Amino acid sequence: MTAPAESPGPVSEASKLPAGSADPFNGLAADGQVELREGYAEIGDVRLHYVEAGEGPLIVLLHGFPEFWYGWRLQIAPLAAAGFRVVAPDTRGYNLSSRPAGVAAYGADLLADDIHGLIRELGAESAHLVGHDWGGTIAWTMAMNHPEVVDRLAILDAAHPRTLQKELPHPGQLRRSWYFFYFALPGLPEQHVRAGRFHFLRRFLRDARPPYTPEEMDRYVEAWSQPGAVTAMLNYYRSSVRTPPKKAKAAIRPVSAPTLVIWGQRDRFLGPKLAEPDHDDVPNLDRVERLPGASHWVHHDEAERVNQLLIDFFGR
Repeated sequence: MTAPAESPGPVSEASKLPAGSADPFNGLAADGQVELREGYAEIGDVRLHYVEAGEGPLIVLLHGFPEFWYGWRLQIAPLAAAGFRVVAPDTRGYNLSSRPAGVAAYGADLLADDIHGLIRELGAESAHLVGHDWGGTIAWTMAMNHPEVVDRLAILDAAHPRTLQKELPHPGQLRRSWYFFYFALPGLPEQHVRAGRFHFLRRFLRDARPPYTPEEMDRYVEAWSQPGAVTAMLNYYRSSVRTPPKKAKAAIRPVSAPTLVIWGQRDRFLGPKLAEPDHDDVPNLDRVERLPGASHWVHHDEAERVNQLLIDFFGR
């Protein structure tokens, strides 16, 4: 998987790769019962790489920082085996997807437009969305900006925009979210992040239980090493902190989709108060499912529980 992500090309059909084949899919399809495929979708000037498995109602899995599609490695095969068509893209800037230049290219509205376009390119009218961390921000924005495309919404450790605005100024949350403002600095964060074979980013993942294996961490290092990837990843934060609060508040609209929030209570980045969206913002909230033993990487720590929650929620 060394295809360049910088220059758009023609849309390619997902290439079928047998389960158990060489990187990057080896070991992701249990017992060879789920066929994994990869493809690229042209969305305007952006080319999105994705991995796909299964047939049935469409589920789109949106990763967060500093992951990529591989962050869903424990969800793809189980959801596909449960009767869903599962698509996990690299969001813009990450791994093998395009990296537009400039901070303005990483606003939440544009990131959500990418996923709206991806769903259409996949031949679907709508989809279930699952978003973790920044993928959750994209999913919230999708549900607000493109409600007709979102059937059901599942959010994993990603605060609703209004809840984040309300809680972020509190000293306790500011201490947890220091990196929001550090990443906004020009140049210096890139040098820091790349040093010591991405020691900074590897420490970001250190709360996961069980710990990521050396082989799994090698996959992440390979994705972070793609030309321009670090700057693109940090531009998500730069765009966020540069958005005027009044503009961000004005963009919030009620989410009509039935919504499930899954929250790891050991999250060291986001406090537990951030799990609860306002009723007026999410009137069809199914519930907030708190997992006491899980960190921010809840889909890794409690994979079986998360998978069952998603299958039950989307199967209704």
